[in-house]
Amino acid sequence: MKAKLGRALIYGACFSCILLMTVAGAEVEADNFEDGFVEDVQDESPNVAAGDEEIVYESPPIEPKKFHFADHFDNVEESRKLWTLSQAKKDDIAEEISKYDGIWNWESPQRIVWAKDKGLVLKSKAKHAAISARLSKQFDFKKDKPLVVQYEVTLQEGQECGGSYLKLLSAGKETEDLTKFNDKSPYTIMFGPDKCGNDVKMHFIFRHVNPINGTITEKHCNKPKNRLEEPFKDKLPHLYQLVVHPDNSFEIRVDHKIINEGSLLTDFKPAVNPPAEIDDPNDQKPANWDEREKIPDPSSQKPDDWDEDAPPQLPDPNAVMPDGWLEDEPDMIFDPTASKPDDWDAEIDGEWEAPLVDNPACEKAVGCGKWKAPLIPNPEYKGKWRAAMIENPNYQGKWAPRKIQNPDFFEDLKPFRMTPIGAVGLELWSMSSDILFDNLIITDDVNVARDFAANSFDIKRKYIDRESDSFFNKVVELTKTYPSIWGVSLVAFVILLVIVVYYKFSRAKPQDSAAKAADAKKTDALQPDDEDQVDAEEDDAGDDSDPSADKANGDNSSHESTPLSASPKKSKSDLDDKESKLEQNAEPKETTAKATRKRQVRKE
Repeated sequence: MKAKLGRALIYGACFSCILLMTVAGAEVEADNFEDGFVEDVQDESPNVAAGDEEIVYESPPIEPKKFHFADHFDNVEESRKLWTLSQAKKDDIAEEISKYDGIWNWESPQRIVWAKDKGLVLKSKAKHAAISARLSKQFDFKKDKPLVVQYEVTLQEGQECGGSYLKLLSAGKETEDLTKFNDKSPYTIMFGPDKCGNDVKMHFIFRHVNPINGTITEKHCNKPKNRLEEPFKDKLPHLYQLVVHPDNSFEIRVDHKIINEGSLLTDFKPAVNPPAEIDDPNDQKPANWDEREKIPDPSSQKPDDWDEDAPPQLPDPNAVMPDGWLEDEPDMIFDPTASKPDDWDAEIDGEWEAPLVDNPACEKAVGCGKWKAPLIPNPEYKGKWRAAMIENPNYQGKWAPRKIQNPDFFEDLKPFRMTPIGAVGLELWSMSSDILFDNLIITDDVNVARDFAANSFDIKRKYIDRESDSFFNKVVELTKTYPSIWGVSLVAFVILLVIVVYYKFSRAKPQDSAAKAADAKKTDALQPDDEDQVDAEEDDAGDDSDPSADKANGDNSSHESTPLSASPKKSKSDLDDKESKLEQNAEPKETTAKATRKRQVRKE
């Protein structure tokens, strides 16, 4: 019964663990569907075979008419012709670190999926690096089409401090010579991930031109609600996409999931359009302006018995010095064993005094020195008197300067119409090396970008995910999403362990007793019960023997009939014989076998 119960408990615990993981997995799926902030718009790639068939990768096709810029970096010779290494220097920085001497190279990823898949890799760390490429055709925001920027980044060594963002360089004279590309080169949009320590960002900055005076101001997108962490740690390829629509809306996606969206008019700081009214810089607060909401009650007076000088504590008048307190003995005395050093100079060092040590007379005493009663709260203490506060009848509210019309006010309802884009550049500094960029495109069609990703990034990630798709990885991912599962799993494991231990030790006792009985049956050595049985049988044999035989054999016959033991035969009373017979009746099977075995030995 116990065995069945133990097995049932173990099966129940295992089933509970499996059910827990299933429910947690269902919660993850439910969250993915219920969370409206995350959107997955990527369809299954038709180029990926189902089941266990081989996943085949080919360089994604590039139709020049569909792209303003496109480079999958697989054709190294052609790709090198597109990109220009910067020869510039940074301003306002030491000469030895002002050069853009970071090393770029076209090579396969460290984790090779397909040998012919290449990328642009920043090889060096802790160096300024800049490289740029001219667009095949300039992107003009005047058309009623969106701007779509998409590229892959693989932080092959992880990232602790550094960026992997793009700059879409503004068309104009300052960007005609790409060998002079530096941090001051004008750009229209800066987009991409950046991290340093705990500061994680997904940049989307656009430079807005004031339509009145032509000044340029950087507008920074509000931070996404969800914090990005995995792309900087997992060392896997990740796809970054920015879509800016002509209606001023935008979306930022990472691996096809929207992580941030909004409007150019309302979700940037500082705002695109300045306020219509501003504070008058010439307005000043009047000297008699009363901003106090409450004031002390002028009719309130301090009571006569209010003593502001009363101390908060006073000696306890009921305290009594404990018996054995040595008031005449100081706590510390001069060390009687100390002596003045030989090199002590009274003129330089002053008069020598022995150091103080604890008074040995106080070691066993209750206390030494002058006794002071302990302090207790003073019942008469009230502190400093203050008048009660009342509403201020002259309160005029918080003063604020008057508003005037903003002389610099303008209203730009089409911030989408930015400065045209003529080139794309990477101007970076990073503390990590081997940052790989791949499949960079700029287009005006979201579907074109989606198809391009389906033929490149999606195939690559499906291959990697299939290779690493194990139960352990799923559990790790699940626990990252729901950290509380660690605690639940630990409790389930402890319960399972307790059940197993209980089940094991509950069976140990009957097994031990059965083993002892089996060992006793395997040997012919006399057991305590067997000895009593033999003695009883010998007594019965002595009673049934022929008296004439005894007389014929004499007294020595008793010695010849006991070969099993060298000790003298024990005599038993009739009461012992009855108890022995009752024990034989209580265990008929075992005693019969034992008795038979003993009789056979006696005959031998």
